[in-house]
Amino acid sequence: MTHMRVLVADDQDLFRGGFAMILNAHDDITVVGEASDGDEAVRKTLELEPDLVLMDIRMPRMDGVAATAEICRRTSAKVLVLTMYDIDDYVYDALRAGASGFLLKDVRRDDLVRAVRLVAAGESLLAPAVTRRLIEDVVRRGTARPALRRRLGELTDRETDTLRQVARGLSNAEIAAELVVSEHTVKTHVSNLLAKLGLRDRAQAVVFAYESGLAVAGSE
Repeated sequence: MTHMRVLVADDQDLFRGGFAMILNAHDDITVVGEASDGDEAVRKTLELEPDLVLMDIRMPRMDGVAATAEICRRTSAKVLVLTMYDIDDYVYDALRAGASGFLLKDVRRDDLVRAVRLVAAGESLLAPAVTRRLIEDVVRRGTARPALRRRLGELTDRETDTLRQVARGLSNAEIAAELVVSEHTVKTHVSNLLAKLGLRDRAQAVVFAYESGLAVAGSE
């Protein structure tokens, strides 16, 4: 069993302590530190080298978006962002900054643990309401960015098909069934497309798919 080291960053003691208690109750997860603001979150991530940072999106001194950008730029730690609201103006910015997923702060404890395990393992996690917000934001911003569209030419046809399915929120197993290939093949395609496009993980792949125009809101 892979052991995960987690840092919890939240300016509210009750939330921070509660999340730490829930996560520490599991043998495969250890909360190695806590932070009460974004600046402290960055500093402790560099010091403690956690696998994942559970990050509140609204904090003093340095908010969760800026802290996420700094952590993703300087470390290999994954960031799972927590927000009070299903429609949050900071959500899209945090995704672009490198966050691997989002959860609402009223998440059930079992779903929190599952999310931490998924993101630490390299998956992405976007709450349905957050995904809708992301799509709406891209649509509101207008047409696809031509430079990103041109970069799609670096992908093979199968990699492009895989990216399209990733943007739909499908898991590797679901993509394998959709494209009639093995799950191992899907994992290879995902790894290759992330490398070619210079993307950190599947969450950023979803952003890229919509910004490039490959994925279109309302389409299957």
